[in-house]
Amino acid sequence: MKNFKPILGISLLLVAGLCVIAADHIDAPAVTGGTSDITDFYAFQGENPDNVVFVANVQGLLSPANTANASFDENLMIEFNIDTNGDAVEDLVIQAVPKNKKMFFFGPFAPDQTGTVSTVEPKNFGGSSNVKITPFGSEAIVHTSDLGMKFFAGPRDDPFFFDFAQFTAILSGNAGSFNDPGMDTFAGTNVLSVVVEVPKSMIGGSGSVNTWVETKRKQ
Repeated sequence: MKNFKPILGISLLLVAGLCVIAADHIDAPAVTGGTSDITDFYAFQGENPDNVVFVANVQGLLSPANTANASFDENLMIEFNIDTNGDAVEDLVIQAVPKNKKMFFFGPFAPDQTGTVSTVEPKNFGGSSNVKITPFGSEAIVHTSDLGMKFFAGPRDDPFFFDFAQFTAILSGNAGSFNDPGMDTFAGTNVLSVVVEVPKSMIGGSGSVNTWVETKRKQ
């Protein structure tokens, strides 16, 4: 049994059929530059309309030169929380834990406890999978489980487009709106991504859920 406590969480509402995004680049000084820093969380309907895809990105602003040496923190768990009944409490979780160049996934399952402390105890979980972490510059390694879930972990180009300079100008009163298309502040930088594709039937059926992601450190 291993206990994990939260470092940072990002929340959003998932509406079936729509892509929704939460992002947090640069503006979280307590974790910026650390292994627990969540930069983005995406949730969207999969290419297969019966599936939902969850994407958590961590360790943003990695230069190409630094990406090859970047790695997931083995003392850190990435936890996808899924609320199926609208009460803002997780009914199901999917946990991702790195170990020996692989990412181990558990769930979705109903946690023994909700809130700030999570437990990893694989013997209690019905579903578990792992995938080799894709090295930088290599073709994506994707694992498909017997239950129809798909998993990926590894470095990717940062997909979030944001004009940070213009945003700062707006906040300071020196500009009234964003430019179209503006400048992509994060162009050329990378993140470490964890991707889970899961059948809607495994998370309540409709795919319309509240969902958020947390990074939690081993205690």
